[in-house]
Amino acid sequence: MKNRLTLYIAAGMILGVAAGYVCHASAPDAAAAKAAAGYFSIVTDIFLRLIKMIISPLVFVTLVSGLAGMEGGREVGRIGVRTLGWFLSASLISLALGLCLANALQPGAGLHLAAGAGEGVAGLNTAALNVKDVVTHAFPTSLLDAMARNDILQILVFSLFFGLGLGALKEDPRVAGLVRAIEGMVPVMLRLTDYVMRAAPLGVFGAIASAVTLRGLDVLYTYGKLIGCFYLGLVLLWAVLIGVGYLFLGRRVGVLLKAVREPAMLAFSTASSEAAYPRLAEQLEKFGVDKKVVGFALPLGYAFNLDGSMMYQSFAAIFIAQAFGVDMPLSQQIFMLLVLMLSSKGMASVPRGSVVVVAAVAPLFHLPAAGVALVLAIDQILDMGRTMTNVIGNSVATAVIAKWEAARQSRLKTLPSSDVRGELTVFEQARMDAK
Repeated sequence: MKNRLTLYIAAGMILGVAAGYVCHASAPDAAAAKAAAGYFSIVTDIFLRLIKMIISPLVFVTLVSGLAGMEGGREVGRIGVRTLGWFLSASLISLALGLCLANALQPGAGLHLAAGAGEGVAGLNTAALNVKDVVTHAFPTSLLDAMARNDILQILVFSLFFGLGLGALKEDPRVAGLVRAIEGMVPVMLRLTDYVMRAAPLGVFGAIASAVTLRGLDVLYTYGKLIGCFYLGLVLLWAVLIGVGYLFLGRRVGVLLKAVREPAMLAFSTASSEAAYPRLAEQLEKFGVDKKVVGFALPLGYAFNLDGSMMYQSFAAIFIAQAFGVDMPLSQQIFMLLVLMLSSKGMASVPRGSVVVVAAVAPLFHLPAAGVALVLAIDQILDMGRTMTNVIGNSVATAVIAKWEAARQSRLKTLPSSDVRGELTVFEQARMDAK
């Protein structure tokens, strides 16, 4: 079924382009094309609604189940520090690579655009994007509200506290049944995910057909230089991510990429990380990643490790500066990248989050809002690539972190008992002695 589904998704993309082109060419006016695109988008909307239906309970049960199986808060803290360290390093590399390529290739040079007065970007809410609000937003006031909005960051925070509490009391007979119930929900959610994923080719077909019906094949080459430069940057970023993964995983990095090709293609074709999450979690476990690492690192990566989005932000901001002739010294560009990195954390729950971050940061560096609208015109195509890159980056990160944990467990087994005691907390050692 897996290989057939990959083939069906690719067929859906091709048929979507063909159907969209026919509808665009035969539409008498823009209103008719928009109406036809709306019918195509019905299929995609239903598919994405099914995905959103399962994403919150899936994140909750996988994360809580994984945390409940960990040996105390020290293990959570160790994995968390390593995970966030990896994410921070990956973000800096992605931003820096985007900066270097945008300056070297000059995708916006020669456009000589002029900004009008009082321009804005319709539909983008940038007022709340600052460090203070991002940090406070991470802590939910209600789990039900966070699940209703599919806010992965807030679900992650609640699940972290709930999983730690459950793990601390799992030996209590009154709690053991709850632990087993949550662990039993994991395979149920994975089976439900498999059912939903069978509709993926239809969702992909609708998304591609709708976009091409609206804009025609021009959507594929109007901004050819920007699109080409950006995707060249993504290919280089993939090479960096895969190369770093090879340092830790060896030749198994190829097996990993083969395992996640289906969710990566799904992310690319739908431009939705949520659509890829369920299958990605399942494939990482099949690859051999411990389910507790998947349940902890992957949701955290969806909130913080957005490698493709990081590159997009630096690329888009410098492209706008070039297109409108705004002089930005290298020192100012570097400072802008740091602001982008801080502003983007937690943006996964924000609609069109990458564009929102660029729009929020642009006024600080005197970049015209018209430039954001210019990029927004082809955001769908750019979003496809950056979303796929986010999936690849999170796959490599989760697999490497799992490898570190496995190596640590192997090292503990080979240490003399006196050295092992030094690696354990007093509580952990007392529990081992009791056994």
